[in-house]
Amino acid sequence: MDSIQPINNRRFFCSWSGGKDSCLALYHAMQQGGRPQCLLTIMTEDGMRSRSHGLPKSLLEEQARSLGVPIVFRSASWAEYETVFVSALRELKQDGINTGVFGDIDIDSHREWVVRVCAIVDITPFHPLWKRDRCELLEEFIALGFKAVIVVVKGDKLDRGFLGRSISIETIRDLKNAGVDASGELGEYHTVLTDGPIFSSRIMVRTKRQVRHEEYWFQEVALEHKLVR
Repeated sequence: MDSIQPINNRRFFCSWSGGKDSCLALYHAMQQGGRPQCLLTIMTEDGMRSRSHGLPKSLLEEQARSLGVPIVFRSASWAEYETVFVSALRELKQDGINTGVFGDIDIDSHREWVVRVCAIVDITPFHPLWKRDRCELLEEFIALGFKAVIVVVKGDKLDRGFLGRSISIETIRDLKNAGVDASGELGEYHTVLTDGPIFSSRIMVRTKRQVRHEEYWFQEVALEHKLVR
């Protein structure tokens, strides 16, 4: 089960997508006194892009640099995902990391998977966002000064015109008007983080082409340059 003990002073890894929910979970774990040791991201088989959000490795590395937290990469197909993830957890456990932070909000099957795979390695999962109101989390995300851009939309749920849009009050309104949950918890869209209160510098990205893969539209992005505050 999830940790019922405070995360204060615990060394943890964060399951990292590069998007808004994993980042907000990291933020809250840090605010509660947890000590981030690394980010963990599963990549495509060739190791070039993140498995779920399609983010290039260089951009994820720049996020980690700006956060001041090392990032660990592993590559897997969807069929191999769980096996590779558990293998990575074993290595983290051997390094003395006993807690994992995850950005799930309220989908029971997602949390159940996390609890099950962490139990295999005797790692304690921690869900800082669990059962919080979805819209409240979005509003908090914006109010804290985090910046994110939509880079994936599910084609049968959202028009690809949402690709490249920043998460803002206006975008939240338009997502609701489009008939989807504004938080994207059911996979309606995914984001890339570009700035926030725990970043030392803003991540500058440039948009490239839009591509279709199965039922999803992807906005390809690349690291532009870094702007140090």
